[in-house]
Amino acid sequence: MTMEYTRLGSTGLRVSRLALGCMSYGDPTAPDAHPWSLREDEAQPFFRQAVELGFTFWDTANVYQRGTSGEIVGRAITR
Repeated sequence: MTMEYTRLGSTGLRVSRLALGCMSYGDPTAPDAHPWSLREDEAQPFFRQAVELGFTFWDTANVYQRGTSGEIVGRAITR
């Protein structure tokens, strides 16, 4: 698979045409979080594979798993 890239609107930022949806990652014990959420150690293989495939577009939101999804995504991107 060869990843395709595109410009994000008029920002000039180049991102992968595919995004990794990150709602499934986070602390399942956080209040109002989904019990099926994957903890950081469980999510790591998905992030690793996405990077290896050329993903640069990560879909997360501050409401996913009470913000713990964004925290996990941030640490994964930093690594």
